Amino acid sequence: MLELDPICFSSECPSRVLFDQIADKWSMMVLVVLDDGPHRFNAIRRRLQGVTQKALTQCLRRMERNGLVAREVISLSPVAVQYQITPLGRTLLQPFRALHEWTLEKLPEVDAARHAFDALNGRITTPEPMAASTAV
Repeated sequence: MLELDPICFSSECPSRVLFDQIADKWSMMVLVVLDDGPHRFNAIRRRLQGVTQKALTQCLRRMERNGLVAREVISLSPVAVQYQITPLGRTLLQPFRALHEWTLEKLPEVDAARHAFDALNGRITTPEPMAASTAV
């Protein structure tokens, strides 16, 4: 079992901020999109159904600040910006793939647990929206 220093659970621990920033759904998906090469902002946005311009901008800035993606200004007319995954960002792909595989494998069990919980608590169960299975 992994032994964690109690400071990791403190609100003062810097790892909590980093974990929050890399574990959000958009960061994971952006890295997967960028795995096949550099993309411009709008190309990333088109691939990530449901992301707002503001959310994607904030996500890319956080990821750039953390060294996970690099931003390159292309001097065309009009000026374009593209993003690419850095070597540091690439180190997250294997753990994200494992998490994605776990999610797909365990979704039926999670769905059954949700239904059981809702039945015990008198809730009407509505099916969760199924996301399209994308290779990570």
